[in-house]
Amino acid sequence: MSMPLIGSLLAQSAEDLQAVQDALALDSAVLAEQYYFYTVVVMWLIHVGFMAYEGGAVRRKNIMSTAMKNILTIAVVTPTFYYFGWYIYGCFEEGWPKAGHDSPEALEGFCGLTAPWSIGLGPNLGDHISLIFWLAFLLFSWTTGSIMSGAVVERIRLSAYLILTAILGSAVWIMDAAWGWSSGGWLVTRFGFHDAIASGVVHGVAGAFAFGVLLNLGPRIGKYDRQGRTRSFRGHNTHLTLMGLMLIFTGFYGFYAACLVITSTAFPGWLNIYLSPSTLGTITMVITIGFAGGFTGGWFGSKGDPFWTLSGGLAGVISVSAGADVYHPSLAYLLSFSGALVAVWSGNFIEKKLRVDDAVGAVAVHGVAGFYGVLLVGIFAGGYPTGINNIESSMGGQLMGIMAFIPLAFLPGFIVSWLLKKANLLRVPPEVELEGLDMAEFGQDFYPEFERVPEIVVEPDGREVDGAPVLLDAYWQTQGRVPAGTSSES
Repeated sequence: MSMPLIGSLLAQSAEDLQAVQDALALDSAVLAEQYYFYTVVVMWLIHVGFMAYEGGAVRRKNIMSTAMKNILTIAVVTPTFYYFGWYIYGCFEEGWPKAGHDSPEALEGFCGLTAPWSIGLGPNLGDHISLIFWLAFLLFSWTTGSIMSGAVVERIRLSAYLILTAILGSAVWIMDAAWGWSSGGWLVTRFGFHDAIASGVVHGVAGAFAFGVLLNLGPRIGKYDRQGRTRSFRGHNTHLTLMGLMLIFTGFYGFYAACLVITSTAFPGWLNIYLSPSTLGTITMVITIGFAGGFTGGWFGSKGDPFWTLSGGLAGVISVSAGADVYHPSLAYLLSFSGALVAVWSGNFIEKKLRVDDAVGAVAVHGVAGFYGVLLVGIFAGGYPTGINNIESSMGGQLMGIMAFIPLAFLPGFIVSWLLKKANLLRVPPEVELEGLDMAEFGQDFYPEFERVPEIVVEPDGREVDGAPVLLDAYWQTQGRVPAGTSSES
């Protein structure tokens, strides 16, 4: 066989091999795109769950306003995250904008991240991952807003909530993600900070932000009496609340799955957010056994209370999320059990000792359990290599992350809500709160076929009483006056 013929055959074989490799690469990219697409679909159940969860926890007079608040979270955070949030994630990994971040090339690529859309007209056909991965991050942003939403129900102005949730979802949480939930974040590259499935990055930060808002928002009218005792408000439908939590739990599987990176070049094919090897099976096992441990801890910690039993499941999973790519199942069970106990105790402490009215225990379940989960990695996974530079995780690194995230989250929540309060834009008037936000905002009762029953509150001694006269009387007493034409019994 002549040399030219041999050369021609070799060239043809090389072209065929390259064509096969290109086809396989395209197939891999398309399959990865489909994978993240389905994680986004499953994560929608988180927001269905939050709507049901909050709708059951509020009183009948506030159901529709609560539902609309969850819908409008999506409406507001989506555009603000598109225009600001993704830029923050790509450009602030070093704690400040990267060098050259204002160049046209950096803006097109979002400081090293692939832009979620082509500069030219139409989609970027050469990139099958970035846009769908951006959508997964968007749903994380909605989740932070929904966490705060439950804490502030029944008395916050809708406009104030939307301002706060846009700041939380499109600036605050994504800034801490750039610092500690990215392979190039300064907390990761310098201190080995490890929070694989966002115990602190999403949940802890949202809880700390909500706590800052609650300090300015104040408790619902009648929540605390002049003797310092705490009343409980009976929600509209406890079964609906528990069903909402179960939907959130289902959506968490999509949340967990979206926190992994698919690669065809690194063994075993799955990487965590820091680009360290992991597996889908590992994190699925941890989340499942975490729910079991959390339910058990919530049951024992609350002495069988249905709400705290299921909330304990959520707190348990959040407690093990930071180390979900590391923990043995037996360890995950014990840690999630303890996380639920911590959430129940801290929830009661916040409500009864600090006298902060968190309507659904979000600060305890998400905030306290979230940072508790970050701390647990320092205790039980110290020395585990994190990130592409294999920096060992340590208690010092975890504490550094906590010290960075708490003020980053709490201060914006407190300062912005304080400014809204000073402008009289944070809270609805007392007359509106007592009448119910549904009637004030929509001018109608959404359950006209049912007889309106008296509002019931549970006194500290366990007695259920007609709440309307008690609440109105308690409110005016705290103001030190009784308005004209109003008696203390009306």
